[in-house]
Amino acid sequence: MNKRYSEVDILRGIAVVMMVIFHFVFDLNYFNVYKFNIYNGFWLYFARLIAIIFIFLVGVSLTLVYYRKNYGFLDYFKKGSVVFGFGLLITLVTYLFLREGTIIFGILHFIGIAIILGSLFLSFKNLNLILGAILIGLGFYINKFIVSYPWLVWFGLKFNNFYTLDYFPLLPWFGVILLGIYFGKVLYPKGKRRFNINLENKYLSFLGRHSLVIYLLHQPILILVINLFK
Repeated sequence: MNKRYSEVDILRGIAVVMMVIFHFVFDLNYFNVYKFNIYNGFWLYFARLIAIIFIFLVGVSLTLVYYRKNYGFLDYFKKGSVVFGFGLLITLVTYLFLREGTIIFGILHFIGIAIILGSLFLSFKNLNLILGAILIGLGFYINKFIVSYPWLVWFGLKFNNFYTLDYFPLLPWFGVILLGIYFGKVLYPKGKRRFNINLENKYLSFLGRHSLVIYLLHQPILILVINLFK
């Protein structure tokens, strides 16, 4: 029951490759090496697709862990806290070196909190599909509002002149987590694959298994390379 499913690692590995490509394009634009329109059109949708894949797979993986390991809430809390801690490290680094655009509640902050909150929904199935769709719709609705205080930025309410390089609030993104949990239960009932598939790619699987490490290291490497050649 502890065998990893290669298709999950491979899909996450594909998202890792896409992430590195997008961040390379982003860095070229940010450091004025070459101008790309990353806020509209293709690159905007490309970035959103990467995020959807990663976050959806967090939900699927939570389901697999739920069936395979005897985790209690404290285990999920510890795991989520570690990821959230890396998010805080990203906040510190971007504050020290960038200031403008400091990442306040980026994808690591979100995933850390989502692991903790998601653990409370692992015993449900159809409720996650319904609630996930509602939260996504609600997220698109409230994200249009601007408030005068910063305290609910993690929830999805942006304040005046809010600017950050990476932003993944609970709404709508926790809805994607719940959809991942739902489809994890549909595709892997009791943690067992319900379909026959034979996907093997050791390189993408490796990237998928080490996605967090790659996330933390790839940007400094890309920035170093760009500045060396710049």
